[in-house]
Amino acid sequence: MAKVELKGIGKVYDGGVRAVDNANITIEDKEFVILVGPSGCGKSTTLRMVAGLEDISEGELYIDGELMNDVPPKDRNIAMVFQNYALYPHMTVYDNMAFGLKIRKVDKAEIDRRVKEAAHILDIEKLLERKPKALSGGQRQRVAVGRAIVRNPKVFLFDEPLSNLDAKLRVQMRAEISGLHHRLEATMIYVTHDQVEALTMGDKIVVMKDGKIQQIGSPLYLYNHPINKFVAGFIGSPPMNFISVKIAEKNGRLVADEGSFEITPTKEQAESLKNYIGKEVFFGIRPEDLTYAPSPAAENNMQMKVSIIEPLGAETHLYLATSTQQIIARTDPSNTFKIGQEVCFVPNMEKSKFFDKETEKNICEEVKPS
Repeated sequence: MAKVELKGIGKVYDGGVRAVDNANITIEDKEFVILVGPSGCGKSTTLRMVAGLEDISEGELYIDGELMNDVPPKDRNIAMVFQNYALYPHMTVYDNMAFGLKIRKVDKAEIDRRVKEAAHILDIEKLLERKPKALSGGQRQRVAVGRAIVRNPKVFLFDEPLSNLDAKLRVQMRAEISGLHHRLEATMIYVTHDQVEALTMGDKIVVMKDGKIQQIGSPLYLYNHPINKFVAGFIGSPPMNFISVKIAEKNGRLVADEGSFEITPTKEQAESLKNYIGKEVFFGIRPEDLTYAPSPAAENNMQMKVSIIEPLGAETHLYLATSTQQIIARTDPSNTFKIGQEVCFVPNMEKSKFFDKETEKNICEEVKPS
């Protein structure tokens, strides 16, 4: 397999439209890296530049230490799995998987061995004589992956391969692709807009927005230490709540005043927030870091009104309204609530964040961008 390095990679289309700006990413040998972000953020364009399907406007791309900028896609020894699977409808599954090897004039016996081995790995041995129209979405997806496996590429590229599947099958296929990565010990780059896929599958996540890399890190690091409000809101489901508060000094202590309630920052947070006295900032708290308080606690009582109740079996999502804002809390289903009920929740301040309203940067933590 291979190490992939993007050094200052950029993509500028005709008319000066910049799709990717100064991307610096190192994907180690055998690593599973996820490029994640909203539609139009440049993640698929970045993947296509690695594949050679898009020209690189700026920077350098290295695969296994070799400069790849001007190397044709067929000579990069990569394999790509597309969103629409791109199977030939008139060919059988066997022929679809074998086609790439046939045009490379690989020995017939070797083709047969590789196709059957890949079919065994993906549990599609009984489908080899079928044509794509006779397959389900999940089966087509497996065939597309199998076509990539038979080539023994240095790098596997996946461009939102699960987006056409139903929710249950997506969960199953996430697990299968993760298992495939461990079995093949392959270098994989995977593009998705689904942050649940990113959190559950990747060794490392690259978060992108507007063509720029926001932060790179392990799933847990990004979840616990977001560099800015965008990353904090994109990683995690349901997303982090952002509450507009004003930093004030009352009775010798620092407080974050929402209007309906006041929050007392930790000592470390208060030290960083001293420069924000009199200013508004965003208080960030994840739904799972809010604890229901049947009776008011000593401090940090967030008093709100229940507006929507979403029972999900193992947990309940509550939509709670302050006088001006709405937030979400995850609660135990054993707690019972009614629409319009006044309730108190207490935030876990050790896990809370504060973000500058103008720059949207994390105020109270020194966070590494990559």
